[in-house]
Order: sequence, then structure tokens, then C-alpha cells
Amino acid sequence: METLDRRADALIRNSYYEATVSRPLADDPMLEGSIDADVCVIGAGFSGLSVALECRARGLSVVVLDAHRPGWGASGRNGGQMLAGFAKDEIIEKQLGLEGARAAWALSVDAVKLVRERIQRYGIDCDFTPGFMTVATKAKRVPDLRAWMEAATNRWGYPHLSWVDTAEIRERIASERYLAGVYDALSGHLHPLKYCLGLAEAARREGAQLFAHSPVLEVVRGARPVVRTATGEVRCRFVAACGNATLGNVLPAAIAARIAPIASYIVATESLGKARADALIKERPAICDNNFFLDYFRVSADHRVLFGGRASSTGASPTQLTDAIRQRMLTVFPQLADTKIEYAWGGFVDITRNRAPDFGAIDPNYFYVQGFSGHGVALTGIAGRVIAKAIAGDTATLDLFARIKHARFPGGPALRGPALELGMLYHRIRELF
Repeated sequence: METLDRRADALIRNSYYEATVSRPLADDPMLEGSIDADVCVIGAGFSGLSVALECRARGLSVVVLDAHRPGWGASGRNGGQMLAGFAKDEIIEKQLGLEGARAAWALSVDAVKLVRERIQRYGIDCDFTPGFMTVATKAKRVPDLRAWMEAATNRWGYPHLSWVDTAEIRERIASERYLAGVYDALSGHLHPLKYCLGLAEAARREGAQLFAHSPVLEVVRGARPVVRTATGEVRCRFVAACGNATLGNVLPAAIAARIAPIASYIVATESLGKARADALIKERPAICDNNFFLDYFRVSADHRVLFGGRASSTGASPTQLTDAIRQRMLTVFPQLADTKIEYAWGGFVDITRNRAPDFGAIDPNYFYVQGFSGHGVALTGIAGRVIAKAIAGDTATLDLFARIKHARFPGGPALRGPALELGMLYHRIRELF
């Protein structure tokens, strides 16, 4: 855990998000001494803060503990794409059946709507922009994209998609790289750190107590759990573990082994000016291709191109990968050859082996959410609602997700990274053909 934290710290040192957010005047305090609450939430990212807001709406007292500060982890570093659906939708239907898949998809749509609702309700200025497009770079991927759109529309009940053929896609994106696309009018993108800090401020206003720099060392399970840090403890009725890739040893080993940390990297160009930025992507939706090792990009509110990809389990520094990501950007937009890269950063996201989210209960009063697998901007919000409903005694939605079967990653923590790298190398080789 300590090593992963150090690597994560190194990955955030030149973050565009960090540089463009108004910092709070004061940090949340460190937990000192003993405190009582109905619910103790571990992790002050999107999912933990969503649990806090949902529990406060139900009149429960809430304490949120974070090893760093709100938004330090994946919630403050990710690509900012707010999407309906899941990383591997076919897995959802395979495990839950058609009826279960439709129910899960409906929840993912509610998740997107919830983000939009919270932005409006709490006045969160996070540069939200509607629109998302999945694109195909290879002829063999076009039928896959069409089949996914038809399944989402006709099987899973999502009416917001439209097909974009080659001629139209080249009108929308100033690139010769893409052959077809699917446009999603409901999904969109935002500045994730601004959004996370907005959720944190909303949680404080609603009466949740937030404590920073208070890593959890132990959860003593029982009828009335105790969550301990180095300087204090929370005595509570319920625990919600929402730390994902950087949670450490809080969860039982069998649950923790079902996710693995993957480093993802993003660069941001210098500001291009409004006219030049508008010319690159018409109406500025976020873009993502449908390759296994995908590229994703968008234009920011201050007219930069944010371009991400290069997933890795090794956590190489953004400096090492900046040139490689820039070259990938230039394969999409060769007209940007004269632009500078001003920011390069990364972070660890948690994935499951089947890329499906992993929500569950360790005890009747100890819940966890993890494994968002790149779809966390929206799904984390609805995960918070799922956990809050379970705490209130309604476990139907949690039970739906708990039906998804998850396998451990091979090896212990020391072997998980090398095993992942071998698997990723296999898929890189496959994508060459």
C-alpha cells in the first residue's frame, strides 16, 4: 500500500486537474480520538462521498475517512468521461440474464442522470459538457460497434444512441483515423477533481464529518464495528469501504484480490484557442475508441486537448510516457504537431478480471464497492445510493450486483503486477493484427 501511494503521488505532480482547481482554504482535520456515528465511510472519492450524501439524506450521522484528501485518488485524476453502461456489457447480460442486464443498465442511466442532478443541485462548477462518442479505428471493429449499439438500444433499453458513418464522423472529428462511431447524447464529460471537491463540500454542508490524512489501519468487525486509524477511531453501526485501488489492507484478502490497480495516463496540450479547438471536435463530445488498449480524448473548457491511454500495471512515470502518448495523439490529429504538452499525469484505477463492478457485503453491516473498471465517474454515484439503501434495509439492488461472479487475480500482491503485464502484452500483440 505504501509503495502504491508513493507511485500515485509521483503520478499526480504535473496534473492539469490539480493546476486548474481552486484549492479549499483549509484541509479537513485529521481524526483524533474517538467518535461515534451511524455510518463510517472509508474513502473520500466519488463513491464514498455519494454514500455520505445518500446516508445524510436518510438522516444518518456519517463520518468519512481518507488517507489523503477528497479527490486524491482515481476520482481526481481520471479521464472525466461520464458514461452510461459498463466496461463489458456482454458480461453483465451473461451473468445476470436479459432481465437483470436491463435492470443494471437502467441503474447506469440513473447514475448519469444523478451526476447531472448533483451538479445542478449543489452548484458544482465542473465544466460539464454533454455528448460522448465511441469510435472504430479498424474495419474489423465496425461490426462490433454496430452490434453493441443494437444490443444497447434493443436489448438493454437505452434510446440515446445514434450511428455515425464514415462521412459524418469525419465532419465531426478532424481526423482520418476513424471509420464509424456511435454518438451518446446523454453521457458526457467533466473536470473530475472539480466535481469531487464539489461533492465533498456538499457532504460537509449536509452534515457529514470529513477527516483527511487519516488512513484506516483496521476495521474491527462485529455488531458495532470500530474503524481505527493511527490517531483515532470511529465507533459505528455500519461501514462502507470505498477506497478502490488504494484502499490497502482494509478488506478481507479474498475480496481485495478481486481487483488490481492499473495506471492510466493523460496529457494536456497548451491552450489552442477556441476556434482551433472547436475545429478539432464539433460540439466537443468526449471520444473513445473501441480497441482493447483504447485511446480517449476530449477538448477542455479552456481549449486544450486532453488525451489519455497507455494503461500499465507498472506505474511508469508520466514523464517517461509523455512522448509515447503525444505520438498517439498525433496519429489522430497530425495538425497538432506544433503544439506543446503542458501537463502529464496519471493515477491508478481498479479493474476486475471480467471488468464488471464488484459491490457486496462482507457482513450485514459492512459493505464495499470496487472494480468500476474505467466507468466510475457515473457508476460511483449510483453505488453510493445502492449502499445507502442497503444500510436502510433495502438490499434488492445490492443483491442484483452481488449475483455477478468475480475471480481473483492470480498470485499475491507481489505477483499480480507481472501477471497483469504478461496479459496486457498478449493483447497488445493481438491488436497489431
